[in-house]
Amino acid sequence: MTNILVTGASKGIGRIIAEEMKPIGNVFVSGRNKEALEKLNAKDYCVCDHAQNPEILGDFIEKNSIDILVNNAGEYIYGAIETMKLEDIERIHRTNLIAPAYLISRAVPYMKSKNSGRIINIGSISGVMGEANASLYSSSKAGLLGLTKALALELAEHNITVNTINPGWVDTELGNESIEQSDFTKEEILDCIPQKRFVTPEEVANLVKYLISSEAKGITGQGINLCAGLSVGI
Repeated sequence: MTNILVTGASKGIGRIIAEEMKPIGNVFVSGRNKEALEKLNAKDYCVCDHAQNPEILGDFIEKNSIDILVNNAGEYIYGAIETMKLEDIERIHRTNLIAPAYLISRAVPYMKSKNSGRIINIGSISGVMGEANASLYSSSKAGLLGLTKALALELAEHNITVNTINPGWVDTELGNESIEQSDFTKEEILDCIPQKRFVTPEEVANLVKYLISSEAKGITGQGINLCAGLSVGI
């Protein structure tokens, strides 16, 4: 049976993705909140901080022979670049880019041995367009797109696909916290979104389901914007 790992599954998009994956295979989850992970009733879980000790999750990946890796865990920080400390820069990039790259490096050997695999990175529309006062978040998510393209080329002959989903504003706890940190109200943000709505976590989960299906085997190296039209313009 297919073994699926969803990182950052304690809440938000990750939790919904994990729930939606259950009919597809054995679902493994990771995050920092043990109680939240236990409530998911997954096959197994790994409590860890991706920025501090990704090696723990790397061992977990190898132990459980992961066929499908969903790199969802991420962190957002808002503020002018001159207010960012070195620890902020390192933490955001370790969480959003370095850890996903490392986890892929641990998952790929098994995928290659089976000549099959799916890697889905959860990026952000901020990594496509840029976001003022969120430069660390934007740059780390932009890095995921470069990683995705290069790995898609590197792994194509092994029947391993690599894609990134770039959500816009999503109706989650993180999304609402981002609004609170920003200089704009929710109404002002909605006014800038062509569809005048936030994307739902279920929409992201459904796109993950499609990208890991056999019907999507020809889709690789892509950054797919799921943003209610935000990337098109106002």
